[in-house]
Amino acid sequence: MKKALITGITGQDGAYLAEYLIKKGYVVHGIKRRASMFNTERIDHLYQEPFEENRNLILHYGDMTDSMNLTRIIQEVQPDEIYNLAAMSHVKVSFEVPEYTGNADGLGTLRILEAVRLLNMTDKTRIYQASTSELYGLVQQVPQTEQTPFYPRSPYAVAKLYAYWITVNYREAYNIHASNGILFNHESPTRGETFVTRKITRALSRIALNLQQTVYMGNLSSQRDWGHAKDYVKAMYLILQQDVPDDYVIATGITTTIRDFILQAAAEIGLEISFEGEEKNERGLLTGINKDVFVEKVGEEHLESIKLRALKNEQVVGVEPAYFRPTEVELLMGDATKAKTILGWEPEYDLNALIKDMMQSDVKLMKKDHHLKVTGFDTLNYFE
Repeated sequence: MKKALITGITGQDGAYLAEYLIKKGYVVHGIKRRASMFNTERIDHLYQEPFEENRNLILHYGDMTDSMNLTRIIQEVQPDEIYNLAAMSHVKVSFEVPEYTGNADGLGTLRILEAVRLLNMTDKTRIYQASTSELYGLVQQVPQTEQTPFYPRSPYAVAKLYAYWITVNYREAYNIHASNGILFNHESPTRGETFVTRKITRALSRIALNLQQTVYMGNLSSQRDWGHAKDYVKAMYLILQQDVPDDYVIATGITTTIRDFILQAAAEIGLEISFEGEEKNERGLLTGINKDVFVEKVGEEHLESIKLRALKNEQVVGVEPAYFRPTEVELLMGDATKAKTILGWEPEYDLNALIKDMMQSDVKLMKKDHHLKVTGFDTLNYFE
């Protein structure tokens, strides 16, 4: 049985990748940071009690800023594959904690590569480095390929630039099987709630249930290439199955504005939104309801309240200047021709399927919040 070590296993990608590898017969070891509260919700369904034999998921406490800890874990686990997914991954927050971002995202990658080298595991262990489309930043070419020059526009992207090149350097200097996956934006129902797509689907679900009045966004004109995390973790796996290590862009090749993402997500549950104004004065008004869709996706019991809000053309989307980045990334669109040709990778989800998956999940989740608000009891859990 192959052994994989995943840093950042409690995150969106780590959880989907762990599930995918376990289904392929791997024993998966994951590194998680110590916290005063449990943060394993995304992988709880995979976890078995420590005393059970033949466990396929084993967790270790660790941190990307602690080289001795990482080296010890790698030495004990002796993994066949390492997937380095851990990062301080919120672009806006990286402007507020730039030093930590550089330490964890940049030097953290070096610590893993150096551990594999010092432990003489270069012939045994293959390394996947989670690179990012944010490397392209102020884009020099559309769409972006593996040959497009990088122009990072945030501390997060700059840290990831170091991680990218140190991975290439160790591959060439020490013959380590180390590859970069330059992944464009990928989302899912388990995406963190502070990331823009999940913020949108969660807020629209709450608006439909009359739990929230307005959601405030940053730059609505930013364009991104959005895919589903389930498709992207398959690409990670395929990259490490190649005989020759290399770097690959993973993307859908289709770009969508945040404004259009909101419109599509709203339409998925029968909400009709119209935008007016420009830039920081732009706002989205609830102008109509598709009754049949709303009743099917949300429920007839919530129809009257949302109809009243639509009749008033209530504002449901606003723009908050504080959410703008000091340096914006306006357009990201990837060309995954190389991955499709060499890896045989093809995404199964398009944007509509991604939005449907996220909206269905968040409506269900927010209904629990609504039920708890009305009754004071979380009794919906008994009917699942």
